Amino acid sequence: MTAPSTSFVRDLQYRLEYGLLRTVVGLVRTMPLETATAISAKAWRLLAPRINPKRHKRALANLAIAFPDMPEAERLAICMTHWENLGRVMAETMQIDRLVQDPSRIRIVSEPLFSRYKNKLGPAIGVSLHMGNWELSIWPFVAANANPAAVYRSVTNPYVDQYLRWQRRDLYPGGLFGRGKVGEHGDDQKTARILTDFVRRGGRLGLVCDLYDRTGLAVPFFGQDAKTQAIAAMIARRVGSRIWMSRCKRVGTSSNFEIELMELRVPRTKNISEDIRWIMTEMQKQFEVWVRDAPEQWMWSNRRWN
Repeated sequence: MTAPSTSFVRDLQYRLEYGLLRTVVGLVRTMPLETATAISAKAWRLLAPRINPKRHKRALANLAIAFPDMPEAERLAICMTHWENLGRVMAETMQIDRLVQDPSRIRIVSEPLFSRYKNKLGPAIGVSLHMGNWELSIWPFVAANANPAAVYRSVTNPYVDQYLRWQRRDLYPGGLFGRGKVGEHGDDQKTARILTDFVRRGGRLGLVCDLYDRTGLAVPFFGQDAKTQAIAAMIARRVGSRIWMSRCKRVGTSSNFEIELMELRVPRTKNISEDIRWIMTEMQKQFEVWVRDAPEQWMWSNRRWN
């Protein structure tokens, strides 16, 4: 009897993973959104520190870097609440299509800026951070009928990857550019060229820019240099696009959100590298302000410093 091929076994594994995901998603979608998020928040608070102690320790270490004078008990409380927020995000992710179809849950609080420019955006980049439910940070572009696209980390399982893209079709009508091995734009250098061309042609692009990037530029964040992805600053400087900084802030423990916008000036002097550094420094400076305002909603368990 011939042994199954490696590709057959891998495909079977992918299909089983996809089936399990759809089963879990189906269960979550039988519940009202607020019920699902409350259950998920409690589960993550209880289980995440035990199941993934490495990330729990990283979150506490990051909090110590950001708030060295804060009592340890207070930092722990923020850490545990941050796990709850991630639990809510997980449940919201499984109903993201329903969430964005209920615009009453999302309010743009920077109304003067939004109203002034929504009909004359031109090429634009939206940059956000992992706060609240960060996927909704793109909402101002959606509300402006700007047909936004975004960059996300591709999932290795092609069935799961395709499903996640489909679920987000209303949030990113311009499509998703995948970073990783799966998808049309898997190569990072190729992706950078495609993104630049996309924005140059008048596209509106969403990027999350608060993660450690080993090839990035070191800029201050909470008083310590943090290597940061430069692609948003580079594209904006190169093609002359607008940069909108966007923060999605959860209202209490609900699945209602406030979106705050801020325009970031893009300098264009003779010194390109210093222009890019200035953009990135100002970007992280604003991120720090937003994190200090609602520390329990930021993803402390992500890698940020070296």
